Amino acid sequence: MQTAPFPRREIGVFDSGVGGLTVLRELRALLPGARLRYLADTAYAPYGGRSADEIRARCFAITEHLVASGAALVVVACNTATAHAIEALRARWPALPFVGTEPGIKPAVAATRNGRIGLLATRATAASERLRALIARHADGREVLVQACPGVVNHIEAGDLDSAALRALVERHCEPLRAAGVDTALLGCTHYPLIAPLWQAALGDGVRLLRIETAVARRAAALWTPGADAPGLAVETSGDPAALRDWVARVLGWRDLDLRRWPAA
Repeated sequence: MQTAPFPRREIGVFDSGVGGLTVLRELRALLPGARLRYLADTAYAPYGGRSADEIRARCFAITEHLVASGAALVVVACNTATAHAIEALRARWPALPFVGTEPGIKPAVAATRNGRIGLLATRATAASERLRALIARHADGREVLVQACPGVVNHIEAGDLDSAALRALVERHCEPLRAAGVDTALLGCTHYPLIAPLWQAALGDGVRLLRIETAVARRAAALWTPGADAPGLAVETSGDPAALRDWVARVLGWRDLDLRRWPAA
């Protein structure tokens, strides 16, 4: 199916909540002249505990909105949404470029010295067939230990980035990877880089921590053809705009955002 002409060209970015803002932050640095629209589906966050059907339904509804708003490129800034929905999105909008977010198995394989890699992910990503296929295709004989981390995203969405409860949760999720002797660990959720120091402290200084948001943003930038539209940033949320505005101001230092509720009340 071909997409209709766009009223204006912009890059649409979405995630279950605030995690994809790590990708958006990189995109703003790489493409300062681009129009960007970010949608945080915070009313349905986290996606990690939802079924594959629920996740796909949300991704379809959000993409419909981004396309109607002028998206000429869509960044699925969520590992869980990518794992469960990106192929269906590409089939529905074959003329629209999509950039997904997946754990960098190949960079981890190149980085590991002892052949043991840890992958920290949401429950839904950890259980996905797409992740299993990705590991089978790229692990090249290395051992990849997948650790589901339920509860972490909830803390980050609430703006809790350094409490004793969160540190204890991170410690618990990292313990099996330490016991297995991994020397490289992947942050398999775009929320997780927001607490990178906590993961590093729990894993130990000897474990190399790999992030993905920069690689995703660079891929999107490589696919983007600048147009004549004026640069800009719109942020939308299915949850409480005031709460998201406060979170963004406190964590990212972005103020005076054009931040609105979607769908409009």
